[in-house]
Amino acid sequence: MLCHGLLSFTLLLLTSVSHGASVPFPSFSALPPAVVGRADGAKYEVEFSWGTRRPVVEAPIGEPVDNSPVLVLAPKRTYRKDPLNDFKRYTGGWNISDRHYWASVGFTAAPLFCYRCSLRFGYSRTAYTLSLIFLILFSICAIIGCVVLYTAQESFHKSTTETLEYVVNQADATVDKLRAVSDFIASAKLVGVDQVFLPSNVQTDIDQIGTRINSSASVLADKTVDNSEDIKDLLDSVRVALITAAAIMLLLTFLGFLFSIFGMQFLVYILVIVGWILVAGTFILCGTFLLLHNVAGDTCVAMDHWVQNPTAHTALDDILPCVDQATTQDTLIKSKEITSQLVEVVNQVITNVSNLNFSPNFKPMYINQSGPLVPMLCNPFYADLTIRPCSAGEVELTNATQVWSSYVCQVSPTGICSTTGRLTPAFYSQMSAAVNVSYGLNNNAPFLIDLGDCTFAREIFNEIYRDHCPSLRRHSRWIYIGLVMVSTAVMLSLIFWVIYGRERRHRVYSKQLVSESAQGAEREKRS
Repeated sequence: MLCHGLLSFTLLLLTSVSHGASVPFPSFSALPPAVVGRADGAKYEVEFSWGTRRPVVEAPIGEPVDNSPVLVLAPKRTYRKDPLNDFKRYTGGWNISDRHYWASVGFTAAPLFCYRCSLRFGYSRTAYTLSLIFLILFSICAIIGCVVLYTAQESFHKSTTETLEYVVNQADATVDKLRAVSDFIASAKLVGVDQVFLPSNVQTDIDQIGTRINSSASVLADKTVDNSEDIKDLLDSVRVALITAAAIMLLLTFLGFLFSIFGMQFLVYILVIVGWILVAGTFILCGTFLLLHNVAGDTCVAMDHWVQNPTAHTALDDILPCVDQATTQDTLIKSKEITSQLVEVVNQVITNVSNLNFSPNFKPMYINQSGPLVPMLCNPFYADLTIRPCSAGEVELTNATQVWSSYVCQVSPTGICSTTGRLTPAFYSQMSAAVNVSYGLNNNAPFLIDLGDCTFAREIFNEIYRDHCPSLRRHSRWIYIGLVMVSTAVMLSLIFWVIYGRERRHRVYSKQLVSESAQGAEREKRS
């Protein structure tokens, strides 16, 4: 009977869906081992980790060839068929700015963008009962799928928002530190002790390096803000689409079940027409989210791959760019020079003014110095800017102001010490300002070193891969499962709305025939 064929089709479809949420695709062949590139005269060729060879680049003999490092991110995961390249395997790796990458990853979700269902309907007494059972079953599955979809999208939105906030906060912290370094360097121009300031050439270098630091900080801040806004808009759109899909499908399932049970066949037909359109849209949404799920997985793998090769220029620079290495290196060197110069300025005043006992005739130098000598300030760098240990009797930048406070005297209205001491409050204030700037620059040296080798970006990506990617993949998988459950259950519910309505009409018609036959037989007996 046709009913039996319908039930076989239904059981076959349920069996295929129950095996998992993933769509069967052709299996990918194993990638060949990596081959090291080689150069030969004016020609060279580069082979990637999967063995695909770039075209030979011709260059005149004697001219330099660009040997900058090229890193293909997540080559194994992104090794897919590319419909834009005659369905050849895509070998460009993870790169969201490459249309071939999007074409290859979108092709993995192609089966879900198109579907077709052709059914035949039959009738029997058993079919009425089975159609009612399947109608109830698929309605329950659709409701469960809506609940799974709504719960998963909430968790996914929370995880993605937390990940995005983490990246933005880390980038903002890096920008703030860069600008703090710039402020320290700029303030060094204004620091002077007893009218002794930094040399003019150093002040000129300070202006130049400050401009470069602010430029790098602005690039990082602008790039992070632009990317975060784009990602937020995408996440909000996805969230609205998923919530809307879950709500509409839940309402459609409830109304369809209600109209079918009460025999409102005209309304059922209207819902079936609307339902097929909505199911088609849900399947397209399912395919779209499978695409996003694969992109998220590719991004996580690419981040882990980049962590292992942090010096290579990759497409991840579009998400979180590294600070220019030349700028950070120049800033580090200049901060050391400024620190050393400020220490020398302070020590010159201590040696030539504070620790000498001038006669009252030397008015500019005489402040009635008395008491123990003021200890010298430790210079943390040699002349070649290598690390220098402090000598005995020197005070470090960390506690110099505290030690010097015991050498401050009280002054008369003329600025002369009226108590024992070798530092006037004005001298002490100027020396403290120089120490604070030197300490700030010296304390930011590790940060500048981390910027130079892009350690801050490596730490961010490693944190995302370790702590955020597992939850992102898990929640996106559950959203995909929920979408498949809702789409399939509602699609089958549409079919059984019609089947159950037909069987219900046949059942009512059969009962009427039986009743009329019984009444006719009764009339014949009476006659």
